[in-house]
Amino acid sequence: MQVKTILSALEVFAPPIYQESYDNSGLQVGSMEQEIKGILLSLDLTEAILEEAMQRNCNMIVAHHPLIFSGLKRIAGRTYVERVVQKAIKNDICIYAAHTNLDNMRHGVNAKIAQKLGLERTSILSPMPGLLSKLYTYAPLDAADKVRDALFAAGAGDIGKYSECSFNTKGRGSFRPGADADPAIGEAGGSRETLEEVKIEVLVPKHAQGKILRALFDSHPYEEVAYELIAMQNTNQDIGAGMIGYFPEAMEEMDFLRHLKARMKTDCVKYTALSGKKVQKVAICGGSGSFLLKDAIAAGANAFITGDFKYHQFFDADGEIIICDIGHYESEQFTPEIFKEILNEKFPNFAVLLSNLVTNPVKYI
Repeated sequence: MQVKTILSALEVFAPPIYQESYDNSGLQVGSMEQEIKGILLSLDLTEAILEEAMQRNCNMIVAHHPLIFSGLKRIAGRTYVERVVQKAIKNDICIYAAHTNLDNMRHGVNAKIAQKLGLERTSILSPMPGLLSKLYTYAPLDAADKVRDALFAAGAGDIGKYSECSFNTKGRGSFRPGADADPAIGEAGGSRETLEEVKIEVLVPKHAQGKILRALFDSHPYEEVAYELIAMQNTNQDIGAGMIGYFPEAMEEMDFLRHLKARMKTDCVKYTALSGKKVQKVAICGGSGSFLLKDAIAAGANAFITGDFKYHQFFDADGEIIICDIGHYESEQFTPEIFKEILNEKFPNFAVLLSNLVTNPVKYI
């Protein structure tokens, strides 16, 4: 199986266009045409992970954290990054990462944490703005169904848990074919034509815009397709940072902390002062999530679970929320399971293996 086939499954789930500007997700070592015999899945990519891939007959590694974050000026083996790149190239091992694009997905990293904790009624904590456009187009009555179906099949018209959403208005359109035109109605160089048309309005997500426009042009009977694509201020409720959810039953605070420690398999939970209130509504963010603290408080969460809080940032809880820092690795350790679920569903007979190694660089005593 070629790399490009594998990436087609991963990138439908987590389109690279939704990674943060500082990130470097994507194929980092290897080529799209390379034949893959086995894939090793991991959170991080270290020299030990590369050795494990070779020992387990995997010539591709899919990791959450990119090996290469910034440009390499030389590959001389001075750092573990340079050594991994050297050895991967020498042994024809492909390296791919899906990082913040996977973080920002409705069913990505934070959904996996919510699943482990048993949270229900989950939603994105901080949805991304500027990711939606409204497409307006016009089709003759007898072609409107074909055009709509093509737009839906290409990914238009999704709103939350609903799909194939559109608004349609009947009206009269007019045009006059030029002398060198090839009109679907009327004759080249003929008189002005008028006919009943339908104005079709659908939402277009950013990652599917090109595909949707191609579907429009391919399905439309007109030689020249009239359309408008307007950027919207609406947030995309399925894409963004963090997540909020509810326990089926409210818990006492210490019971919640013990539950958190057990479910997330962490040796340490750093937390702020307890309030004496029960915990039911919880905000989460895999990795480093301190930037979402204000969002968690504004959402009315009783607790906020993440990693990498600095000492002075704990004061920002200010009695309004319990900050629970479980560690960066601990919050994201189950992420490779997402890759496995995606690939096993798409390629059930292909070798997809979870790493057996713990890559956490932080140790506890």
